[in-house]
Amino acid sequence: MIPGLNLGRRRFSDLSEQEVLALAISSEEDDARIYRSYAERLREDFPDTAKIFLGMAAEEDDHRARLIEKHKARFGDTIPLIRREHVAGYYARRPVWLMENLGLERIREEAAGMEREAHNFYLKAAQETTDADTRKLLGDLAAAEAGHQKAAEKLEKAHLSEDSREEEDRSAHRQFVLTWVQPGLAGLMDGSVSTLAPIFATAFATHDTWTTFLVGLAASVGAGISMGFTEAASDDGTISGRGSPIKRGLASGIMTTVGGLGHALPYLIPDFWTATIIAFIIVFIELWAIAWIQNKYMETPFFRAAFQVVLGGALVFAAGIIIGSA
Repeated sequence: MIPGLNLGRRRFSDLSEQEVLALAISSEEDDARIYRSYAERLREDFPDTAKIFLGMAAEEDDHRARLIEKHKARFGDTIPLIRREHVAGYYARRPVWLMENLGLERIREEAAGMEREAHNFYLKAAQETTDADTRKLLGDLAAAEAGHQKAAEKLEKAHLSEDSREEEDRSAHRQFVLTWVQPGLAGLMDGSVSTLAPIFATAFATHDTWTTFLVGLAASVGAGISMGFTEAASDDGTISGRGSPIKRGLASGIMTTVGGLGHALPYLIPDFWTATIIAFIIVFIELWAIAWIQNKYMETPFFRAAFQVVLGGALVFAAGIIIGSA
């Protein structure tokens, strides 16, 4: 823990039993709100999983109501205002807006992690306390969180059949491919192949590694900016369903730059032939990586993808060497 970060935050061990109960109530309320946010985000594309999260939110509401009743019985109607961010070392939740870009399976894993964190924390806290009443209270909270996990499993069986889950997983995979893989692959191909000619033409024309690196850097960054803006501006994703133009633009622009820099960076090495041989090897790796991605995500037969990519790259590569040697 970095000193100073917990200034103004209380230790869990310093909380009274009433404050522990109030903390549990606010935590249950937050989790219910998170689950409803997940359900709203998934409702259109994954309705069956959205029903599961709505059911989990209802479970959280039920536990919160029971905790409130217990608080009324023991401490009265006034519940202290204490939340997880007020307690040092208490398990945290990611802001919902940070989860917007996560895929379906990642959201499911995050929800399961939420339940595990709460369950484990209450168990640990119960083991460390010496007060019998507090130990029982924390044990009850741990049992409630374990019950959440079992309830989630029951809800999944009720709302998400094997066929529905497979269909949602296929839809999520398709969305991932359209939003990230396809524009990223296009960028990698453009960056790797289109920069071959200017980089190697410069290399063989000048035999100056620094000049070659600068040309490669300029070509890579320029192509990345161009591809990124073109991808983002070409389709807002509303009709095509290809997802956020910002995500697609970033994927395309970054991968274009990476594809070009791969065989430009070796020219930071002062010796021309050492740099060129390493650049040759990197080009070979880049082209086969593109073929592998096409095979894995675009379902293109590997040898067909390899033939297309390697042939195209070889032609551009040869053009650059011939022009630079002229």
